[in-house]
Amino acid sequence: MSSRVPNSQLDPAVAARLKRDADGLVPAIAQQYDTGEVLMLGWMDDEALHRTLTTGRCTYWSRSRQEYWVKGDTSGHVQHVKFVALDCDADTVLVKVDQVGAACHTGARTCFDEDVLTEGQ
Repeated sequence: MSSRVPNSQLDPAVAARLKRDADGLVPAIAQQYDTGEVLMLGWMDDEALHRTLTTGRCTYWSRSRQEYWVKGDTSGHVQHVKFVALDCDADTVLVKVDQVGAACHTGARTCFDEDVLTEGQ
């Protein structure tokens, strides 16, 4: 469990399933719930996941700032949670959201449309 929040309120059954990295984090993919558009990747620990599940707003752990951040609190580009699931290995979280405004910190709708490495064949 993450050393940042030793007493997270995350459901113990969910916490027991999570496979975290050495820093106590799991990647969290944000996807637009109605179109399937992949918006961004963030990082969550147990507490960030708990907050996401209970508030209806995506909460992430900022690895650079070493603090929690709720998507949209400063930018207004809010992610309203519609659905949360773990992948088959329980090492990645999928959060389907209703994205208001840009998801990327660059101001783009998605973080995955600027640097295309290859087009489909």
